[in-house]
Amino acid sequence: MRVSSAANRHWWDGNADDYQVEHGEFLGDSTFIWGPEGLDEASAGLLGEVKDRDVLEIGCGAAQCGRWLVSQGARVAAFDISHRQLRHSQRIDLDSGLTVPVVQADAEELPFSAGSFDLVCSAYGAMPFVADPAAVLAEVRRVLRPGGRFVFSTSHPIRWAFPDDPGPRGLTSDRSYFDRTPYAERDGSRVTYIEHHHTLGDWIALIVASGLRMEGLVEPEWPEGHTGVWGGWSPLRGHHLPGTAIFICGAQP
Repeated sequence: MRVSSAANRHWWDGNADDYQVEHGEFLGDSTFIWGPEGLDEASAGLLGEVKDRDVLEIGCGAAQCGRWLVSQGARVAAFDISHRQLRHSQRIDLDSGLTVPVVQADAEELPFSAGSFDLVCSAYGAMPFVADPAAVLAEVRRVLRPGGRFVFSTSHPIRWAFPDDPGPRGLTSDRSYFDRTPYAERDGSRVTYIEHHHTLGDWIALIVASGLRMEGLVEPEWPEGHTGVWGGWSPLRGHHLPGTAIFICGAQP
């Protein structure tokens, strides 16, 4: 298994329980939240019509987004690299009565046939963590039907130039936006967690090179009255810096 995949599979398996305890209420059991700002697909409509569509969720975690899609009449498949996250998905299925078929898989090698889906989506799933986003985009293009859509959210690239701190320290840049050295945590020589950085220009170039069309970019503003803190995301930083980038991509008809 690739270094990035192995590290992040291990990290998420070890931290899934704490993650769901800390963020489960904010995410809901069957709500499609695009990021820490709280932008909800029910109001944003970035995917377009989902009823009677075949939809794939990449990096689903506990499949909260996929469960909302099921509630709207979509036919959903979902996957995550973390077995422990998928156990939480099964737990919420039982509690909510809404079931999402899930499988453990790596986003760089999708276990689905070509042309299987009308829509592919990912809310902070996989894209910040994969070493080869071009491989993921090529796989998405392969499984999308002509005229389909891929929408994904990830940490806004400008955040890379600032400390991951929700307080005043997080407002002063301390590194180059153009430094693409991955952020890695280690236990001795073993990588235990890793994130990869791509500029906005990098992402657009990767999307176009994959054969997808770049159709839109959404940078959610921090809403008034939202007082929550999620890692480096906070009201203080959110009113000054974009925290999330949502890329809307289309497959050629």
